Amino acid sequence: MARGAALRAAVHTRYGGPDTIELREVETPEPADDGVLVRIRAASLNRADWYALVGVPVAARAVMGLRRPKETGLGTDFAGVVEAVGKDVTDLKPGDEVYGGRTGALAEYVSVRKGVSPKPANLTFEEASALPVAGLTALQGLRDKGQLKEGQRVLVNGAAGGVGTFTVQIAKALGAAEVTAVCSTRNVDLVRSLGADDVVDYTQEDFTRRGRRYDLVADVAGGRSWSDLKRVLEPEGTLVIVGAPLGSGLLGPLRGIGGLWLGTRFGSRSGAFFIAKLTKPDLAALRELAEAGKVKPVVERTFGLDEVADAFRYLGTGHVQGKLVVTF
Repeated sequence: MARGAALRAAVHTRYGGPDTIELREVETPEPADDGVLVRIRAASLNRADWYALVGVPVAARAVMGLRRPKETGLGTDFAGVVEAVGKDVTDLKPGDEVYGGRTGALAEYVSVRKGVSPKPANLTFEEASALPVAGLTALQGLRDKGQLKEGQRVLVNGAAGGVGTFTVQIAKALGAAEVTAVCSTRNVDLVRSLGADDVVDYTQEDFTRRGRRYDLVADVAGGRSWSDLKRVLEPEGTLVIVGAPLGSGLLGPLRGIGGLWLGTRFGSRSGAFFIAKLTKPDLAALRELAEAGKVKPVVERTFGLDEVADAFRYLGTGHVQGKLVVTF
């Protein structure tokens, strides 16, 4: 690609809903000395992209931009082909198929440094683009924050979404003896096909009133209080909060963290809320799980770049099965 050539990218210059998204021509970035330029073949959407679009939680605007977004590019997850490499890069070369994460991934090209790794060979670009943020959130939430041990019992609340589908599969891959998945009626068969041992349809039954306890609860859906969730935790159990409802108001993903903090200050149960980190070692770990057949991304729908606003509208419903992908 010629230096300075234009590329199309999805951008937003003010906070708001999908109607604030524009497709613009911007200058193609140059790779840093330790980075690569990737031609995007597919990019997926995450809840974090929705929060960036609408500007919540409001407290985060101190970083994102008080009155308007500092970073106008949208999207994070991507999969594509290396177009060029910086002079210090030795592990990748032009033509390599890669995947990873970088703000502004809803564009035809992206320049990325640390958050990029060879793509799982057995996944399509669309499938691979669905893996980074959601897959890393599930992996790091279970392995690092949840300290999941082989033989433990795990409950996943919100098992049919992007993070939830990976959490069910990775819990099994890490040796959980039993994985219970909580989802709506239309998703029961899906989460069972991902390896869930027990499925609770929350429209028919309250999982916090079943009288069962778990060593680790991964709350992806959010919306339940600490007093609710502690009923399903073993006395030494751990709660990991990895999400919040898209309609959770100006607090966004911060909703419920105060109750978690207060609840875990007293007693033996522990809890954590965290944001995944894009690291090459963990991208490589996800690739190994995918290539071993232990993790398979669920992609409900794909959209073209011209349909990015429609993709965000659907994301905003909060009822996506797995991930939504934008193809290039």
